[in-house]
Amino acid sequence: MAANSSVVSVAVAATTVPGVSTVADFSDLQEIKKQLLLIAGLTRERGLLHSSKWSAELAFSLPALPLSELQPPPPLTEEDAQDVDAYTLAKAYFDVKEYDRAAHFLHGCNSKKAYFLYMYSRYLSGEKKKDDETVDSLGPLEKGQVKNEALRELRVELSRKHQARGLDGFGLYLYGVVLRKLDLVKEAIDVFVEATHVLPLHWGAWLELCNLITDKEMLKFLSLPDTWMKEFFLAHIYTELQLIEEALQKYQHLIDVGFSKSSYIVSQIAVAYHNIRDIDKALSIFNELRKQDPYRIENMDTFSNLLYVRSMKSELSYLAHNLCEIDKYRVETCCVIGNYYSLRSQHEKAALYFQRALKLNPRYLGAWTLMGHEYMEMKNTSAAIQAYRHAIEVNKRDYRAWYGLGQTYEILKMPFYCLYYYRRAHQLRPNDSRMLVALGECYEKLNQLVEAKKCYWRAYAVGDVEKMALVKLAKLHEQLTESEQAAQCYIKYIQDIYSCGETVEHLEESTAFRYLAQYYFKCKLWDEASTCAQKCCAFNDTREEGKALLRQILQLRNQGETPTSDTPGTFFLPASLSANNTPTRRVSPLNLSSVTP
Repeated sequence: MAANSSVVSVAVAATTVPGVSTVADFSDLQEIKKQLLLIAGLTRERGLLHSSKWSAELAFSLPALPLSELQPPPPLTEEDAQDVDAYTLAKAYFDVKEYDRAAHFLHGCNSKKAYFLYMYSRYLSGEKKKDDETVDSLGPLEKGQVKNEALRELRVELSRKHQARGLDGFGLYLYGVVLRKLDLVKEAIDVFVEATHVLPLHWGAWLELCNLITDKEMLKFLSLPDTWMKEFFLAHIYTELQLIEEALQKYQHLIDVGFSKSSYIVSQIAVAYHNIRDIDKALSIFNELRKQDPYRIENMDTFSNLLYVRSMKSELSYLAHNLCEIDKYRVETCCVIGNYYSLRSQHEKAALYFQRALKLNPRYLGAWTLMGHEYMEMKNTSAAIQAYRHAIEVNKRDYRAWYGLGQTYEILKMPFYCLYYYRRAHQLRPNDSRMLVALGECYEKLNQLVEAKKCYWRAYAVGDVEKMALVKLAKLHEQLTESEQAAQCYIKYIQDIYSCGETVEHLEESTAFRYLAQYYFKCKLWDEASTCAQKCCAFNDTREEGKALLRQILQLRNQGETPTSDTPGTFFLPASLSANNTPTRRVSPLNLSSVTP
């Protein structure tokens, strides 16, 4: 890809849009605002509405320009003047989605603007026909089987124009989109890189490039232009690649240089915190964003995911009603309503709304993944697998879909398949304890106990979200009759629970106390065994065992039994469990901290 830079440098000189140049840093915000306003107009003229909206929103976050600094639109060329009537008519048809009609009147036009709209109209016409055919004849899970018939013709024509160096930045963008749709990924990446060099201000080209990059190594080999737009691209791709620390640093830098009022940056920061499961921070930022931009719909499905995780029914209900009033036929609105019904355990209704979202946009990643979750809840594993596979087709970086597939095959008792999908999820989220615990369980079922132990210990080391890794590790040591290591794990588990100060009931707490009580009893450490046995009496499932052990301890004490001296060194129970803080025995710590699965 880097070898393509010589072609790019020639193309830059030949096909740059008049009046569009970029600065490499953020020293001149006035100049950046002029560039943003200019590109917002150029993209709007070509029907690239999302790029136009992004540029306009970013421009709005910067200070207003004085009248003397406002620039007129770029001057018309001779070719533009010849095509102005046809272009004006065709753009009117394009705006009301009469794409074939627009293309008909643009046929034979020579200006770059008219040629782009001609090709783009043909592309969108094919996409519209594909979607209409899909909705009419098939369910949402078969959408991938319907193709845009216009793509091959467009590729041939655009390729010929590209070889003759007749494509401007917008033309290169469209050529890249056609190549991506035809699954020609390497060629598409090369063309999008070229498009960013020729027209660095066009956000759509950066975004398409972002969707094709699968890891940080791939990013290193790209020859990207040295422009301020690259900073927005890097922040976005770091978020997508789950490199959240780097992404947040980039966004903080963008805020510091003058984009503090940008709702786009604020929403991306909220998404980044969502991705690292800092739920409180993400919720706080989304609530502030809603105050700042109350009619915003973008990213509100992510906000609803956070409300769902926290079981905030009333807030989720309010959000769903609010978005319904703004625009009930937006993909994000359908996903929010689907999440609302899912939280109420109305899974059939939830799946219906996710299907509706996919009818509106078959490539909407979140809806595929969420629909897979709903099918899992309804025990429809084949439909769940199909939905998750579609999510991966849309974006191979979606760890939730890989994890969902792992869970589905776990239900189907297919551990080797399960292991493959959990590994893929772990590669995408190496520091997510849930992926590591799932991998450990999988290895355990395959009787690969050494690998399972590594996974559970690593899950604890990275910060166990569900507080289950140590218990599973302890049970594994129990199974292998490694009583000292099992006791050590249970003690760490108890210490973690009591140190975090949560009042949530932990299901395995009684198991830990029962094992420790029996362990200390065998070591003839009556005080510690008695403390743990008393704790056992607080739980229904261990109450009788706790009482029986307390009677045995009392009986042995009365007989004058003393502790043995051949036990390991000392360790401590949490202070809240031992009234006299008596030191107990320390078992040898696990030596797995440096090993990753």
